[in-house]
Amino acid sequence: MERSFEAEVELLKLGAGSTFHGEGILAVTKALLQSGVSYVGGYQGAPVSHMMDVLNDAREIMGELGVHIETNASEAGAAAMLGASINYPVRGAVTWKSTVGTNVASDALSNLASAGVKGGALIVIGEDYGEGASIIQERSHAFAMKSQMWLLDPRPNLPSIVHMVEKGFELSEASNTPVFLELRIRACHVHGSFEAKDNRAPPISRRHVLENPDFDYGRICLPPATYAQEKHKIEVRWPAAVKFIREHRLNECFAGTDAGLSEEIGIICQGGLYNAAVRALQQLGLSDAFGTAKLPVYCLNVTYPLVPEEVVQFCAGKRAVLIIEEGQPAYLEDAVQAMLRRAEVNDTKVHGKDVLPLAGEYTNAVVLNGVARFIETAAPHGVDTHTIHRVYERLTAAEQKAAELLGTAIPARPPGFCVGCPERPVFSAMKLIERETGAFHISADIGCHTFSTLPPFNIGNTVLGYGLGLASNTAVDSLFGRRTVTVMGDGGFWHNGLTSGVANAVFNKNDGILLIMKNGYTSATGTQNIPSSPHQTEYKSQDMGIEKALTGLGVKWMKTVHNFRVSEMAKTLKRAMASPYQGLKVIIAEGECQLERQRRIRPQNAERLKRGERVVRERFGVDEDTCTGDHSCIRLSGCPSLTVKPSGDPLKVDPVAHVDNGCVGCGLCGEVAHAAILCPSFYRAQVVQNPGAWDRLLHGLRQTLIGWLQPQERTTV
Repeated sequence: MERSFEAEVELLKLGAGSTFHGEGILAVTKALLQSGVSYVGGYQGAPVSHMMDVLNDAREIMGELGVHIETNASEAGAAAMLGASINYPVRGAVTWKSTVGTNVASDALSNLASAGVKGGALIVIGEDYGEGASIIQERSHAFAMKSQMWLLDPRPNLPSIVHMVEKGFELSEASNTPVFLELRIRACHVHGSFEAKDNRAPPISRRHVLENPDFDYGRICLPPATYAQEKHKIEVRWPAAVKFIREHRLNECFAGTDAGLSEEIGIICQGGLYNAAVRALQQLGLSDAFGTAKLPVYCLNVTYPLVPEEVVQFCAGKRAVLIIEEGQPAYLEDAVQAMLRRAEVNDTKVHGKDVLPLAGEYTNAVVLNGVARFIETAAPHGVDTHTIHRVYERLTAAEQKAAELLGTAIPARPPGFCVGCPERPVFSAMKLIERETGAFHISADIGCHTFSTLPPFNIGNTVLGYGLGLASNTAVDSLFGRRTVTVMGDGGFWHNGLTSGVANAVFNKNDGILLIMKNGYTSATGTQNIPSSPHQTEYKSQDMGIEKALTGLGVKWMKTVHNFRVSEMAKTLKRAMASPYQGLKVIIAEGECQLERQRRIRPQNAERLKRGERVVRERFGVDEDTCTGDHSCIRLSGCPSLTVKPSGDPLKVDPVAHVDNGCVGCGLCGEVAHAAILCPSFYRAQVVQNPGAWDRLLHGLRQTLIGWLQPQERTTV
């Protein structure tokens, strides 16, 4: 089940005269409703994954306005939705995680950008870039340039974000071009407030439907129409966009309070990095606490296309400007250099990647370092660069002092499987098989199971894309002397794996082994529902199973195994590797995501406890007297709740295994110990709340029996 935003979505009902207080993504949704959007869709993916959760919880509000909501099967499906705006004056918005999501959607986006739109088309992309990202490090800027789609990068505060959503639709309609709205990870989760407006019911919607279809061959992406479309993009749409951006002042120029300093230097920054830029200036004594800087800052809320007149006007007469542009290539820096040379502004020195890192996330510390180096290099009159250097050294001294106190580098904390994750036992089974057969090639996929590539499992040789694990395995499988394995999640299966992987493998009679993790949700993005989720809402189909889809595609060899049966999983994998059957062999590892299961049963148990009903919870533990301190259980399990602690026995030097309070009672530790023939030190305990008479009687009998069996202590005088 999706994360619930039932309480928060009430904010979407606010009208004119009210103040909205909330989170970034919720504010984006409110802005869509204020803009008169007719349809909204998307595919979940951090950092915008919970936008789909908000939309699903806001179906009642959307229904009142006649807005259509679609949970798309992939980013390509979401992008294709925007085709409704090609022929008809309807506003539509879709969302997904970029850049990988944009790559998936690229076919539809290229056609959309070529044909152009009548109604406003807005794509809210979560720019998953930097140390907190979970994907390859690329930017969306190149795609915007390649397809001639405009890229908005609003300042990370709610009023600016909401304003740019509303203006994004207007820009799209003024230039007949789809528009990207880029939100970085922190912008998606920033909290703040803005003055709300009334929600607008769209003129064309589910309540006010279209009557006649509109056909225009000029909007079909086939020659010779495509040649005219490209010409129209460059000669009409692009100038229209630049004109709209300039006239509506979408980019912001904040004048400096120091007139002398403002004539010498300035800063140009991406809108999403504005806060970091003014924070750096404030720390260096060049801005007050409210962001009013001594030198001018040109904030690019639209990073593509740039407005040459604005750039030249800002830079003209200055000795130096700093461009704060995150990531590579340096599109903005190169473009500004070209604009200034064309305008024959040759006296302005442009700094950027010479004082800032060439790539990587521009955190506050990184920007602070770059701004300090820029000030020292530019050496403007009236600024004591030695003071700037001393301030910078003082600010960074704390970090250096912490490193000295630690005496060593802080150990890395790579991500890992959650407590009770049903996917972990599958990799435990694989490690056990490797003891007998040696290592075998495993094509990994995108999803929670990608954590298997990290310790303690170190399983998975390649990762090529969401749902593409089996497709990436086809060439490898034919080159090995033994069968290879592909691991795919159920989310990846429905996204791309069904067609690119399974259909392709069956069609080509490939002889690989596919292991599908059926945990019930797209868990890595916050447990959103997929077609095979066990608990569907009333708005979704109830009868779509992975097994049915596989059978329909012609898969003949298929086994379903419960994840936590480690021994059975290991035996099934070995049978698949040795099977005489020539063709795709599919093992479905079934087990619900434990975190989602806990979210589901905890409220139920709480209600039962209130009613005085009996509730039983299972916990696992380790008998310290039996534990040998070998710790193979930890190496084969990797569960965060399985750790070590000092032994209470003075004769045992090594620490013993210990199960902490994070245990959810999945039983993996005991299963691994049994499957690997480890020490029998694990025990299962039942915690009974609101015990009945029988529970109390049984407990008393057990205590009595244990007392009889325990040796009596003897005291000597």
